[in-house]
Amino acid sequence: MTEKSTTTPHSFLATCPKGLEGLLSDELSALGATPVKTTVAGVHFEGELVAAYRACLWSRLANRVVFCLLREEGVETPEQLCDVSASIDWASQLRPGATLAVDFHGRSDAIRHTRFGAQTVKDGVVQRFAAEGRPRPVVDPEAPDLRIYSLLHRGRLTIGIDLSGESLHRRGYRRGAGHAPLKENLAAALLIRAGWPDMARQGAALVDPLCGAGTLLIEAALMAADMAPNLHRERFGFEGWVGHDAACWRELKREAEARASIGRKRCRNQLFGADRSPPALEAAKANAMRAGIPALIELKGAALGELERPADLPEGQHGLLMTNPPYGERLGELPELVELYGQLGERARHAFPGWRLALFTANPDLGHRTGLRAHKHYSLKNGPLDARLLLMQVPDDAAPSPASDKDTAPDKPTASARPARSEGAQMFANRLHKNRKRLKKWLKRSGESCYRLYDADMPEYALAIDIYADRVHVQEYAPPRSVNADQAQKRLHEALGVMPEVLGVDPGRIVIKRRQRQSGRAQYEKQAASGERFEVQEGRARLWVNLRDYLDTGLFLDHRPVRRMLAEMAEGKRFLNLFCYTAAASVQAALGKEQGRGATDSVSVDLSNTYLDWARDNFSLNRLDPARHRVVRDDCLHWLETAGGMFDVIFLDPPTFSNSKKMAESLDIQRDHGRLVRLAMARLEPGGTLVFSNNQRRFKLDADLAASFDVQDISAQTFDPDFQRRPDLHHCFLIRHLEGEG
Repeated sequence: MTEKSTTTPHSFLATCPKGLEGLLSDELSALGATPVKTTVAGVHFEGELVAAYRACLWSRLANRVVFCLLREEGVETPEQLCDVSASIDWASQLRPGATLAVDFHGRSDAIRHTRFGAQTVKDGVVQRFAAEGRPRPVVDPEAPDLRIYSLLHRGRLTIGIDLSGESLHRRGYRRGAGHAPLKENLAAALLIRAGWPDMARQGAALVDPLCGAGTLLIEAALMAADMAPNLHRERFGFEGWVGHDAACWRELKREAEARASIGRKRCRNQLFGADRSPPALEAAKANAMRAGIPALIELKGAALGELERPADLPEGQHGLLMTNPPYGERLGELPELVELYGQLGERARHAFPGWRLALFTANPDLGHRTGLRAHKHYSLKNGPLDARLLLMQVPDDAAPSPASDKDTAPDKPTASARPARSEGAQMFANRLHKNRKRLKKWLKRSGESCYRLYDADMPEYALAIDIYADRVHVQEYAPPRSVNADQAQKRLHEALGVMPEVLGVDPGRIVIKRRQRQSGRAQYEKQAASGERFEVQEGRARLWVNLRDYLDTGLFLDHRPVRRMLAEMAEGKRFLNLFCYTAAASVQAALGKEQGRGATDSVSVDLSNTYLDWARDNFSLNRLDPARHRVVRDDCLHWLETAGGMFDVIFLDPPTFSNSKKMAESLDIQRDHGRLVRLAMARLEPGGTLVFSNNQRRFKLDADLAASFDVQDISAQTFDPDFQRRPDLHHCFLIRHLEGEG
């Protein structure tokens, strides 16, 4: 095809993100094209060349517009792919000396990699040029003069010229959009689904309270001002194509520029964006400037809790409140997001009665936290994530009365604006109140600041909630398969919505993790890399804890009474801590119950460099002499078999199971505890005490140990009031040599 006719009907393919095919088909019809068939992530259409140019310039939804050269059935092998590619008259498409690139999509049983498919299509192009005695074209994957598009799906091959070049969603106005930006054509699709084009024509306003880099606002402004989304694009793929009609393109572009000039002047829509991040706002301002619509958007720095109806909006004017909030892809983000979504609902009810709220989220259950019911929802993809656009109508009667307005600060909505708690959430809140009341006297008497407040007291809310001074550590017990996952998530969100108010803590100080059966040393593996640790007090000891980065925090709260006992037992004695973890027990033993009455010296053994460093920091925090209180990196079994020295008090607290690569052999505490205890007893002085503890729920002590040593089960005595509801949480024994032995 060498003619440049813009009146001859041709076959084209417009591609788009999955889920937008129907919208794209409607858009192409409005642009003068004739949609023929909708396929996955694409629409085949027919029309004159001008229709394809118009789609490149005006489509808000397409990724690419392809001029189809060939469609062939029954293509399965690389040889067939190469032959079909070679059958095309490439000299009529590619100028002499021009560079090219090939994009390949799809696969077959014999063609499994897109790079291999692209190479094979390119080989066909080269063969055709060689057969005609023409110079071999040069491949430039970065900035080619011509980009060839090829798609293989179920044996059907489509090859064509990519008229767009770079994907059309890249409008050119965005630079360094930040983490997980919303693609421009997806933002446009959300606006269309939310009804913005019709609302814009009626003069409605739009507010994005979490605007980030401003993509939603900019796409909304381009629609309201009748501006072609790719008007400022530097280059299109058809500019390096032999079939390009430059005169036709110039006319289309002049028309678009004239419409944009008129549209900007006539636009009366007010668009407002807010964000608490200064860098995000700077990016939004720069993006709006590059898009050519800086005067149409008003931006300000503000947190969601400060969201108010813009002061210069006419009284009674309704509009669209639309945003793409964080989704909580990581479990640890949920506490703040539950609060954020609830706050969005509060502010919508308080400041935007009668407005439409459009919420795009990959976590639809968080949408329920707004307290507003979605009357429509659309399933879409945001990159790899399944997401939904939720459309809600803010009730007209949600605003406080003028009388109550006098008594209510703008950033403190009335209690009626808060979504009502479910019956289960209220019961959960009541249980937290009850537990706090039950523990109040003990906490005051003991002075403990780190304790367990709740441990799956209500089976529906399967959480363990620990208080660490002014912070909250939440562990969700992974639900069994018999429990509906959506219901479990809903209850988790309900619980997280209750905690800040009941516990009087900022959501940012609530950390959540999922607890499930662990193998090996998985409980010690890193969950995050915040490095956020802080100091807590336990008895005389100051200890570092880290709530975010590991499944465990550095301090086993259920062992608090055991550490207290060790502090008393170790006075003036030599102390050994095996599987020491962060050596909290060693610190207590070294400090003793009273000033100057701790262990004379101690050895703490573990295999983890991370936790031995943590142990050293704990010693340093308490000004303990590292020459007297040593840490040793070794497999505890190996160390017991090879090290010398005797001890008066030994604390043996092994994991339930470990198969660390650093260990010579795996450890199963039920199977191996007899050997461990005997090795430890060989290091125990006559008259000394071994404190043996473990967290194997169904643990049974080896009967031979009871016959060989003086064994006392003190498990029931090693639970403070905060753990007395879980008497199987750990087992603890005092083991001593029989009289006359040792």
